[in-house]
Parts: sequence; C-alpha cells; structure tokens
Amino acid sequence: MRTPVMDMFGLDAPIFAFSHCRDVVAEVSRAGGMGTLGTSHVTTEQLEIELSWIDRHAEGKPYGVDVLFPSAPPQEFENLTPETAKQYLPREHRDFVEALLKQHNVPEFSREESDEAFRHYMSNMTKTHREAERRLEVVYRHPQARMIVSGLGTPPAHVIERSHSLGLKVCGLIGHPKHAKRQTDAGIDIIVAQGWEAAGHTGEISTMVLVPEVVDLVAPVPVLAAGGIGRGRQLAAGLALGAQGVWCGTVWLGTVESEVPPELKRKLFAATSSDTVRSRCNTGKPTRRIVSAWSIAWESPAAPKTLPMPLQSMLINEAMERINKFKADALLTYPAGQIVGDLREETTVRQVVYDMLAEFSDTLDRLNDAVDR
Repeated sequence: MRTPVMDMFGLDAPIFAFSHCRDVVAEVSRAGGMGTLGTSHVTTEQLEIELSWIDRHAEGKPYGVDVLFPSAPPQEFENLTPETAKQYLPREHRDFVEALLKQHNVPEFSREESDEAFRHYMSNMTKTHREAERRLEVVYRHPQARMIVSGLGTPPAHVIERSHSLGLKVCGLIGHPKHAKRQTDAGIDIIVAQGWEAAGHTGEISTMVLVPEVVDLVAPVPVLAAGGIGRGRQLAAGLALGAQGVWCGTVWLGTVESEVPPELKRKLFAATSSDTVRSRCNTGKPTRRIVSAWSIAWESPAAPKTLPMPLQSMLINEAMERINKFKADALLTYPAGQIVGDLREETTVRQVVYDMLAEFSDTLDRLNDAVDR
C-alpha cells in the first residue's frame, strides 16, 4: 500500500496520530505512521523539552507539531497580560465557575496559588496567533519535525512561507468545505477533513459526507480523513472515500503510553459512543469531549453564555487545574470522539497500529471476495 502522502514523509502506514503525549507521538512514528504533538497544554519552554525528547526517541522518523491559529481573533486579545485580562472575564462567569466547584466540593487554591496559575497561563498558553508563532520558533529548531499542523484557522501567509522555506509541510484541519478551499488557496500542503464525530474542535458535517466532498474540491492536494476512525475497517473506508490516509486522536487515549491519568481512563473505558458532547464550555469554540457534570452545567439554562476564544480558556484554566489536582470525579472530562465506545482496556500504541493494519487487510480481502463473486 502506497499513497502520495505516505511517500511525502517516507511512511510505512497511512496513519497520522494526534496526541498531547510525546510518548505516543514517538511510538506511532516508530511504528511506521506519523505522530503529531498537540501543544496547547504546554509552555513554550516545555515544548523545547518535549521536541528534544521526541528527537531522541523517534529513531530518526518524522513527526508533526500542532499549533492553534484561531480564525479572525480580535486584535485586542493578542496582547493581553495578567493585569489586563481579567477585565474581559465577567464577574457573572467567574461566580458561575466558582459555584460549580463548590457544589462538587473541589478545594480552593490559596490566593498565591490562584494568582500564579493565572500568571503562568497568561504568560505561556493563551490561544492566540502571537503564542502560536512563539511555539513555531521552537519547532523550526527541530529538523526531524517535518510538518506543522494548524488547528482552527489558516496560518498567516508569512508563517506558511517561512515553513516552506525550511522544508516543512503545512497541514490544516477543517470541518467545512469552504474552510478547505480557503486553506489550499493560502498554500496549505495537506488537508485534514475532520467530521463531527471527532474529538476536540470539530464542525457539524459527518466524516462520511465531508471527506469525499473535500477530496473533490481540493484535488490534487492530499486529504486525510478524521473523525470516528480507530479501526482497520474505518481506515479502509477513509481511503475508499478518496483520502490518502487517516488522522486519529481518541484511539491513543487508552494506551499505556497515553498522558491520560487512571481516573480519566476509567471514564474512557466505561463510555459508549453516545457519552460525548460537542460543547463550547472549555475553549469557547465547539469541542467534543466526555460528558461530565462540568459540560452538563454549562448547557443548563442557568449557565452564562460561553466567552469567545481565548477568553473561555482563560476563565476556566484554574478550575481545570483544581478539578484535575483534586480528582473531582464528577467534573473530570477530556476531549474524546465518538470512537471512544471502542476503547475497553489498556493496550499499547504499537498494538493499535498493528490491529488497524491487520483489520484493514482483512477488510480488503473481504471486499475483493465480494467483487469476485
């Protein structure tokens, strides 16, 4: 099996993996696919450590790095500081978050811990173009990183030009055909057509409908199919729809290598495909995640309207830190797609890759038998 996008990176399998965990990224690349590291949960300084680690452990294999370029960000949000940001976080929203934490008996941080958490977030992890470009300066120092991936919007022209000048491919995640056209017109090399079944930021069109439409629209630009893909039959379906590979995220959450803590893995393994929700409650843009008391509360009539990106993330950052630190089970949540219903027990990244390829081969045999008849 060969596709042009596999040849682009010298891959043995058309499997692209998104993960916030460096171990998963390196292991998928070693197994013949291509791992891509999500960066929204690390500081710029920590990103240098993560990429250096992947360089040492990926055995010379290529990998990608995902950054967020939100579409049409308000200019005044680009230069917020810890001192100026809170004026954009309404008291109603802050009170709602605190009341929800108290309802579930989540311990408070001290004033010093609270201030430090906010300063740390504002200094390193705001979801703005300025922060994305800071991260890319780190990526550019790592030649084994062969692809940058833009989530949520089209990177500025100077980012695409610089990346190309350094030999990097630029990949864009989209959830609507009009976004795919906008990205390819800007010079994007690869499109990830991500259906609404997917985890994280996702649109409203299903994978089965979106992928072939985008493939036809942007040809000959290669397309990866995403959303509800974690098995060999789904890999075969993605290629049958015209994609040159698949982009998977949720399937790695249940692996030994995953960054997900045991209490969240238990939730993932217990979840069915209907136990996720598409909500703006964590970033201000629609993301699919595991249903919890947190997401349910934000959908209630009593909840305030979520703030736009990047303000919603600023608003809830400390709350997420407290929920995770104190293991507030009812509120624990994590981005996960509908394929979560297939996760039942811990396995390894390499086993996931092998199982996908084995089922893919069986699927092709079955289809060939049907056609021969």
